[in-house]
Amino acid sequence: MRFLHLADLHLGKKVNEFSMIEDQKYILKQILNIIDEKEVEAVLIAGDVYDKSVPSAEAVILLDDFLNNLAKRQLKTFIISGNHDSPERVGFGADIMSLAEIYMSKPFSGIPEKITLDDKNGKINIYMLPFIKPAIVKHFYKDEEVATYEDAMELVMKNTKINKRQRNILIAHQYVSGATRCDSENMPIGGIDEVSAKNFEGFDYVALGHLHGPQHIEKETIRYAGTPLKYSFSEINHKKSALIVDVKKKGDVEFEKIPLKPLHDMVEIKGLYDELTAKSFYEDMDTKSYIHVTLTDEEDKPNAMELLRTIYPNIMKLDYDNKRTRENQVINGVSEIENKSKQELFEEFFELQNNQKMSDKQRKIIDDLINKIWG
Repeated sequence: MRFLHLADLHLGKKVNEFSMIEDQKYILKQILNIIDEKEVEAVLIAGDVYDKSVPSAEAVILLDDFLNNLAKRQLKTFIISGNHDSPERVGFGADIMSLAEIYMSKPFSGIPEKITLDDKNGKINIYMLPFIKPAIVKHFYKDEEVATYEDAMELVMKNTKINKRQRNILIAHQYVSGATRCDSENMPIGGIDEVSAKNFEGFDYVALGHLHGPQHIEKETIRYAGTPLKYSFSEINHKKSALIVDVKKKGDVEFEKIPLKPLHDMVEIKGLYDELTAKSFYEDMDTKSYIHVTLTDEEDKPNAMELLRTIYPNIMKLDYDNKRTRENQVINGVSEIENKSKQELFEEFFELQNNQKMSDKQRKIIDDLINKIWG
């Protein structure tokens, strides 16, 4: 059976106050085209369907449209809730949805839900495990020690009785030890949310969500699909893709990555203002990309963001990299400050901020302002 493994759609997400809804619409249409071209038979979505536990109306409408398109294609679809989702909202109407073979995970009930499929090679058992925490698991195993995420996962897996003669797929949303994180993900201190890959022995494929970078852990059959879009500048080097998983006979699983092309890519550019605004610099680039600009001018450029957006309309972030930003300047003690005039204090502040002294013209402007305000 041919599966498409997706995860971390984060529908409704905003990045640096830019709504990603149009980008998400674009990429979901591309995913539907891939489903048609590759003749996918079932879809696995491993959590963080929404970006917030109470999603926006736009996000709900977008998911509704995507699921309707999957149902029209008579695709079996399995969706679990992630740490960004509300398990109750994702699971709402699950029994009714299952009539259209759209299986939405319900809130955790002690062990993963199981749905069994059939193909020419026999049965495939799909286990749906929404995001779990120790406190959630402890509620169902009151007599057991559940202090860590590893305790929780080990206990749940021990109580999940699987038939190892059949093919088994687990959909989960957790951080597996050894995986690579990026800045756009929540990172608890000390890796307290880690679980080990050994918990997944007996599964022919583990479809993971939670981490944004596509990768496999320890062996090929334990995989993160990654996000379909870049949601942080820490992800600019990620190669986003749709992951095709062919589950053949027992122990025979093959993979194919189909590249995804975003509506707007994420890029970083750096240099002097005059360099970045020269036509020779930007004429061959997609200026509508989501851009992080770093200016290296020693003096701040007035209205830099506004001016740069006449060329790069989707600037998300603007920084400076110069002597001022690289040096860790220390301001004089309180007693020294009290003995200085307003003009001296402002000159000192100006030099700290710009790594150069005020000009005579600038000094006269400040003197006039101080006299006007304080007399």
